[in-house]
Amino acid sequence: MTVRFDDTPDAVRAVMRGNRRRDTRPERALRSALHRLGYRFRTDFLIREGGARVRPDVVFTRRRVAVFIDGCFWHCCPQHSNSPSVNRGYWGPKLERNVARDDRNNAALEAAGWKVVRIWEHEPLEVGVALVRQALEASLQPG
Repeated sequence: MTVRFDDTPDAVRAVMRGNRRRDTRPERALRSALHRLGYRFRTDFLIREGGARVRPDVVFTRRRVAVFIDGCFWHCCPQHSNSPSVNRGYWGPKLERNVARDDRNNAALEAAGWKVVRIWEHEPLEVGVALVRQALEASLQPG
């Protein structure tokens, strides 16, 4: 029996460690585009609201807008997510917990008056920028 390198526990561990929690390519692209448009924001800023501790990817503190760039695999994108074929007993519940945590975080932020923007990593940059701009403009509206 031949064991492929990419199936070994050490190789899998190395790949998983390579997944970044912050500063992913889609996140950096969005931040760069927003910065070029003159927007100033915080990154990886801890928000404590409603008993929740939430760390959005991009935060506009004064306007109370929290932006998340969600990876298709980690957040179960309805368009691109696929169920892992190996170790389903671990991955199924893990991914379900991620989605449940996203829902809890959204609810806590919205209850505290924050506008939450979630952008899938596969969405074009222009769409993400438009969603953020729309949320920022809406934050200026009374009520």
